[in-house]
Amino acid sequence: MAILHGGQLSRVAKQYQIPEKEWLDLSTGIAPFSYPIPDIPLSVWQDLPTISASLIDVAKNYYQAKYCWPLSGSQSLIEKLPQLWSEKQPLASHVYLPKVGYKEHQQAWKTAGYQLHFYQQTLPANIEQNSVVVVINPNNPLTDIFTIKQLSALQKQCHAQNSLLIIDEAFTDVFAPEYSFVAHIKAETTNVIVLRSFGKFFGLAGLRIGFACCSAEWFELIKHSTSPWAVNGPALYITELALNDKKWQTAQKQRLQKQSQKQQQLINSTLPILSIKSNALFITAFFNNAPAIYQQLCQHAVYVRLTDENDALRFGIADEVQLKRLAIVLMQCAKKPL
Repeated sequence: MAILHGGQLSRVAKQYQIPEKEWLDLSTGIAPFSYPIPDIPLSVWQDLPTISASLIDVAKNYYQAKYCWPLSGSQSLIEKLPQLWSEKQPLASHVYLPKVGYKEHQQAWKTAGYQLHFYQQTLPANIEQNSVVVVINPNNPLTDIFTIKQLSALQKQCHAQNSLLIIDEAFTDVFAPEYSFVAHIKAETTNVIVLRSFGKFFGLAGLRIGFACCSAEWFELIKHSTSPWAVNGPALYITELALNDKKWQTAQKQRLQKQSQKQQQLINSTLPILSIKSNALFITAFFNNAPAIYQQLCQHAVYVRLTDENDALRFGIADEVQLKRLAIVLMQCAKKPL
């Protein structure tokens, strides 16, 4: 069964019988400000894509990684990891997952026949031998964060149990570099893979590129399990420029943080929230009647993400023009309480 995600505007537009062009789509955690697309040489379009040493060097510097490899989006590796781990550890059968979080992790391990165990605010204290632990940091959609100290303790536990630790850092770019666990992957750390997304922070999700940061052993496994030309040439070209553009990255963090704060204040002042959490890429507001508010917003052609638990709405960050429209809709909703 397909998992419902944000970004499925055509389905929602059809459901509410409102043309797609009339919608304000805030259903994803993709930045509304995109890295400017440069002039791309014709050869990049004509030649088969090549993962250059210069791209790897730039990515290693940006992520503070000793080893990293580009993927056609981190989703591609999420789907492949159960097979890779089962080949490495044939007796593996247990996986520990956040109860609330990106459901594609759960789907991949469930499909592979693993026994699922769930945790949320506290990382698992006891894990089975040869198992897998998935951490989403920051959590999507809860925004919760685990510290380096907590993750280091978990990594040691995984090492002792010959288990694999997967840390999904899809929304980490908006934080300071020392927040990421990548720099803590040592030469002897063979049981940690950190997934990094490119498209969310750089506002170019359509490029479908991400990176796996890991040990030398997993680097070779992932590299040799990736199909030839998995990432297209223009994506590789743009990504190398963007990861090297420190000035743009600094400005992007400032823009996103400013808009997130303004949008959080707007939501907090107009909707009957129970609580609200945010970072610079999305805002999650909890309600007593989240499905009803979701429906009300859709009736005004504003598309946000209703969480799987039906207790909250996740808002992507709006730019200035979008924020003005959102303010009008939220005030209209406030005048007609459910």
